[in-house]
Amino acid sequence: MIVIGIDPGYDRLGIAVAEKVGGQDILRFSTCLLTNRQDSFAERLLMAANEAEKVFKDWPGAEVALEEVFFSQNKNTALKVAEVRGIINYLAAKNNLPVYHYSPQAVKLAVAGSGNAGKDQVTAMVTRLVSFPKLPKYDDEYDAVAVALAHLNSPAALRP
Repeated sequence: MIVIGIDPGYDRLGIAVAEKVGGQDILRFSTCLLTNRQDSFAERLLMAANEAEKVFKDWPGAEVALEEVFFSQNKNTALKVAEVRGIINYLAAKNNLPVYHYSPQAVKLAVAGSGNAGKDQVTAMVTRLVSFPKLPKYDDEYDAVAVALAHLNSPAALRP
C-alpha cells in the first residue's frame, strides 16, 4: 500500500509518500511547499492545489491520509486551513483516491507513542522510522511523513 500523507496549510503544505515493503516503512517522497505571502489567498490555494494534484497523479492508486484541522485560538487561520483540506478532499476524489482523516493526537500517538507528544518528539521518531535523502527544513514535511506513517501502521479495522 502506498500512502500520501498531507499536513494541510496555505502558508506551508507538507506532503509525503510512504510505502510498507516487507514490514519496513519506506519514504518515497516528501516536500514542503511554501506559498508566496505576497500572493492573494486564492493564488496560494491554487499553488497548493496544483502541488497536491501533481503528487496524486504521480502516485495513482495511493491512499490519502490527511491531518485534521486543529482549532487553536486563531480561528481565521483554522478556517483557511480547512479550505485547503476541502481542496485536498476534492482533488483526491477527482483522482479516485480514498481519503482517511487523522487528528493530530492520533498521529502523535501512532508515531511517538503519546497523543500529547511535542513536535520535537514526533520529529525525532519520524527520523528514526524512515530514512530521508535530505533532512527537511520545515516541521510541516515531518508532519506529513508522520501522517503517512500513522496510516501505514493503522490496522484496516481501526482506520477512521
